[in-house]
Amino acid sequence: MDEDGRARFGEFAAARTAALIRTAYLLTGDQHAAEDLVQSALAKTFARWRSLRHEDPEGYVRTAMYREQVSWWRRLGRIRELVTAAPADVATPDPSNHADLRVAMRTALHRLPAPQRAVVVLRYYEDLTESQVAEILGCSVGTVRSRTSRAVGRLRELLSAESVLEMTP
Repeated sequence: MDEDGRARFGEFAAARTAALIRTAYLLTGDQHAAEDLVQSALAKTFARWRSLRHEDPEGYVRTAMYREQVSWWRRLGRIRELVTAAPADVATPDPSNHADLRVAMRTALHRLPAPQRAVVVLRYYEDLTESQVAEILGCSVGTVRSRTSRAVGRLRELLSAESVLEMTP
């Protein structure tokens, strides 16, 4: 690759890495795994940089990122658990910026099965259409619809159960 191509890739990576890591964190639930996922996707993108359409290289990176994560979930074949020495402290409501709602949503999101979490992130965080999500995940539009429906229902259950717990003394 020529110096101009390297420079353009470097500018792209510097400008979009933070946003890509935020999305990767939603998929992985772990900061280090998110960074690894983005690094892997950027490495794949760099290898193909010359042949990419430079109008939307981010689409290629995000697709590589999602597919890599789905492959990892399939290889893993089990649910990861975070073991801690003590239970988490009970959160108190934060009326300033609804940080408690963001934490509750993130916690509920990470309790979803990996395929449902991927669909929710792609549909609602990335604001992609059902057909775009189906193409990225390599499944049918019907599968995307059913996973979305189940995921949203489960999120409602988790979030309503959590709000009931917060109201009890």
